[in-house]
Amino acid sequence: VLGEHIFNKDGKHGYEIRNQLVEQFKCLEQQSESRIQLLQDLQDFFRRKAEIQLEYSRSLEKLAERFSNKIRSSREHHQFKKDQHLLSSVNCWYLVLNQTRRESRDHATLNDIYTNNVIVRLAQISEDVIRLFKKSKDIGIQMHEELVKVTNELYTVMKTYHMYHTESISAESKLKDAEKQEEKQFSKSGDLNVNLLRHEDRPQRRSSVRKMEKMKEKRQAKYSENKLKCTKARNDYLLNLAATNAVVAKYYIHDVSDMIDCCDLGYHASLARTFRTYLSAEYNLETSRHEGLDIMENAVDNLDSRSDKHKIMDMHNQVFCPPMCFEYLPHMGDEVSAQQPVQTELLMRYHQLQSRLATLKIENEEVRKTLDATMQMLQDMLTVEDFDVSDAFQHSRSTESIKSVASETYMSKLNVAKRRANQQETEVFYFTVSTCFLLDRYHNQ
Repeated sequence: VLGEHIFNKDGKHGYEIRNQLVEQFKCLEQQSESRIQLLQDLQDFFRRKAEIQLEYSRSLEKLAERFSNKIRSSREHHQFKKDQHLLSSVNCWYLVLNQTRRESRDHATLNDIYTNNVIVRLAQISEDVIRLFKKSKDIGIQMHEELVKVTNELYTVMKTYHMYHTESISAESKLKDAEKQEEKQFSKSGDLNVNLLRHEDRPQRRSSVRKMEKMKEKRQAKYSENKLKCTKARNDYLLNLAATNAVVAKYYIHDVSDMIDCCDLGYHASLARTFRTYLSAEYNLETSRHEGLDIMENAVDNLDSRSDKHKIMDMHNQVFCPPMCFEYLPHMGDEVSAQQPVQTELLMRYHQLQSRLATLKIENEEVRKTLDATMQMLQDMLTVEDFDVSDAFQHSRSTESIKSVASETYMSKLNVAKRRANQQETEVFYFTVSTCFLLDRYHNQ
């Protein structure tokens, strides 16, 4: 406790300073406790987040393994592996599974970083906060003791000054009393004619005057001595007062700030490194995810129905390979001959077929145009860019607005039903025309 006497003497100002010094430690202790609580909450948060990451990693691994086992047991997988005829659609499916495994590994890595890096850093920072507060408190106690010493010295000097000043006032009062008595004595002497005094009263009168002069001289000397002591004590008090004020000012302006700096030593820098570790892990998770998705996107860009059709036909070439042409088999040595009546008939038939082929060609071209136009309509329906869902991830919007946007999107029930109905209607028309187009080839043989 700082110089109780000096603060009680100085009144309210000193009382406030004493309370401030007591509250300073309370404030720093509360700050330390709040930091420890913050660090504990962060540890608990990242510990649970690490558990969630590990659970998610294991779930992804099980999901990928489940379908990978199904693929490995399928006949198509062995054929793709053997012939290296991987369909573009199947390649996308395999890449989805590879991306799932990649995300599983990445989330397991995130769990390891949280558990063995981030949480460890936070625990170390918490230990540093406790240790540095204790050391800063020790330094603060020493500074307070020095402040007590200085203020106690000020109190002692002040009491000395007050004592000498009181003695000086007392000596001055006695001196003034002596001077008044002397003036009174001289006043009486002036009223009486010395010649009128009796001869035997004159020595007594002179003795009284000498005593009065000696008393005045003695009191004058005492006053001068006390006045000098008071002046010196006042000077010492003023010098000590200035020094004490300088020490107190230095404590509040510089020392308190330095003591807080001791408490803060490395706290913000260490916390920043911890959060940057977290950011690095999350950013690298996203980088790894984007790398895998880029591979996936390239495979999606390479989806090709024509290429897949050729690969399927190559894989099953014995099934799709055209059979050998039928050969002419003469019956019992019969030979082909062109007799005149038959030749004329054949020539007439040839011209009829040429005319019919020209008509069919025109008709087929019209049907082909219809098929191409219908196919283009189907392609437009099937290639519409309805895959952008970025609006659903606008975090600045409220939950209600996100729901309303989702309900009005391309995938809303009303839009889906309408689009599916149009698509199926167009497909029916396309297959009807295609059936006629294909079967007419056989009917017109």
